[in-house]
Amino acid sequence: MDFELKAIAIQKEEDINFVLGQSHFIKTVEDLYEAMVNAVPNARFGVAFCEASVKRLIRVTGTDDDLMDLARQNALAIGAGHSFIIMMRGCFPINGLKAIKSVPEVCSIYCATANPATVIVAEMGESRGIMGVLDGQVPLGVEKEGDVLERRELLRRFGYKL
Repeated sequence: MDFELKAIAIQKEEDINFVLGQSHFIKTVEDLYEAMVNAVPNARFGVAFCEASVKRLIRVTGTDDDLMDLARQNALAIGAGHSFIIMMRGCFPINGLKAIKSVPEVCSIYCATANPATVIVAEMGESRGIMGVLDGQVPLGVEKEGDVLERRELLRRFGYKL
């Protein structure tokens, strides 16, 4: 069986975070919506889910029309069955990730980031699946004392540490 690997760049603005994952059932789109609004009140997000059988539609929901459109565009480009993408603005994946992972249909999370990212997909006939994600860039070195202080200050500025 022959297959082809493709690299799909995630399209987004710098301030947008996203979560990319795999699930297994049509109710995923509604359950992810509920997970996000329960975990992050007033969250601005869009969810797109690629249905893998029967109608094979991209199901879309969310709280922000622009982010719903962005999720739809990226889901169309990736086109992998039973995959989902959540595009968010004004919140971080860390705020909703535990709730997303606890959705019964969610099988795995490939990526949760604001970095530039590329999704590697394999295509064989009418099937397409996510093989992995290239997230950000390679490290340039190991943090030094000043970098540690900077990291700690950043976490406190975001409100994640006292």
